[in-house]
Amino acid sequence: MRNFQVRGIPVIRVGLFSQDTALQLLLSSATGKEFQFFLGRDEDEIRELLEERPCDVVILDLNSHQDGVHARLECGMRLVAEGITVVVLVDDNMRATASDMVRQGAYGYLRRPPSVRELRVMLRRAYESSLIKQTPEEAEPVMAAEDVRDTMVGASDAMRQVHHLVDCVANIDASVLVVGESGTGKELVARAIHTRGSRARKPFVAVCCGAIPETLIEAELFGHEKGAFTGTVGAREGLFEQAGDGTLFLDEIGELSLYTQVKLLRVLQQREFSRLGSNKLIPLRARLVFATHRDLTGLVAEGKFRQDLYYRINVMKIETPSLEEHAEDIPQIAAHFMRRYAQNFGKQITGIDNSAMAVLQNYCWPGNVRELENVMQQAVIMADSRQIRAENLPAHLREDASPIVSVESLPTGSFERQLRDYKIRLAENAIRENNGNKTLAARSLSISRAYLHRLIRSTDSGTFLGSDTPEPVAASRYN
Repeated sequence: MRNFQVRGIPVIRVGLFSQDTALQLLLSSATGKEFQFFLGRDEDEIRELLEERPCDVVILDLNSHQDGVHARLECGMRLVAEGITVVVLVDDNMRATASDMVRQGAYGYLRRPPSVRELRVMLRRAYESSLIKQTPEEAEPVMAAEDVRDTMVGASDAMRQVHHLVDCVANIDASVLVVGESGTGKELVARAIHTRGSRARKPFVAVCCGAIPETLIEAELFGHEKGAFTGTVGAREGLFEQAGDGTLFLDEIGELSLYTQVKLLRVLQQREFSRLGSNKLIPLRARLVFATHRDLTGLVAEGKFRQDLYYRINVMKIETPSLEEHAEDIPQIAAHFMRRYAQNFGKQITGIDNSAMAVLQNYCWPGNVRELENVMQQAVIMADSRQIRAENLPAHLREDASPIVSVESLPTGSFERQLRDYKIRLAENAIRENNGNKTLAARSLSISRAYLHRLIRSTDSGTFLGSDTPEPVAASRYN
């Protein structure tokens, strides 16, 4: 039984497999007393370390500019095969290698240099994973839920930007608007804002505005006194009161009626409210985070959303990327859900084989991360071995993962190049069919405008599609 604790929280022992001796000191000072780092510079040292001081997690440093990186990689693969919980620290030159390690059982990877926040969260989750592998006698209780709720997964540039913005606003009591397609994790962003800030120990109250009938939304938000309206038996606290000094997350804010919008605007302006049936003013102490998948600026233009309320809630905007916009995170996210549901269902599943991962990476994911979670849950249920295989995935994924094109139209080159070129042709055609309007083109393809821009900027040609600045005569057409 372990007894290493700081203020009741277990100290997480981390084996650092790296030739960078300064990295141990840097990580120790940055992550605090919750983590204890031990350095091993080659396979002999890391093996000796694991025998003398059993570690919860091993960080494999794959710095391509260091000597012996391939030897560390081979050793890291052996550690993964032996069931040791491994987190990979990788530079851009070896991200594909890190993704492959995750498919074969490594816990996850972070890009070098990692943010301290990302590293701490990753190590905590990896520590939980290591506990699952222990026998019941050896295992310790997992850390409090408040410490592990932040479950945004991904090391892509798009996700790093989300993490950065969350860190910027976590300790600032300004209203935050989280926007993005359905299933992209807007509530996870709201929870991350809450757990990373000074209100982390306070309540987090989430409500979907679109799920509450218009006749009840006011009473739900503000509460009511006894007899305030027909059917009320006693007084009731509303969500503003229930949140207290914590965070109130109002999802699908675009579904509120204009009448309720006026009420909410007044609360935000005055920082106080009253229950229905009462004149007593109650101060608003909670921090507010809003979210929507709808285009609020479009709703403002249509007169369906108040402009003054829009400016009140849009002090800081965080956009959650669609899964297609950070597809490089699919192996890490899929492995995260695989571990979660393997634990929940009591199944001994340790990885995702290459055929299944190829299907996951080539599918377009219209339902984003929520759809991926659903697919991985089903795959874990269907799996009859220690690896998830392609046949364990839903049939529509296997059918739709690759585009169907005529043989005559196939471009030459690798599979990835062919797939990219086909997507680019679809983007070009959509833009032409919509007279150069990229917003309409993106909608016609059911992709985000940002992803459309990435496609057209990845072309090798010097046409307007491959240029950031179109020719002057066409500038107004391709915006």
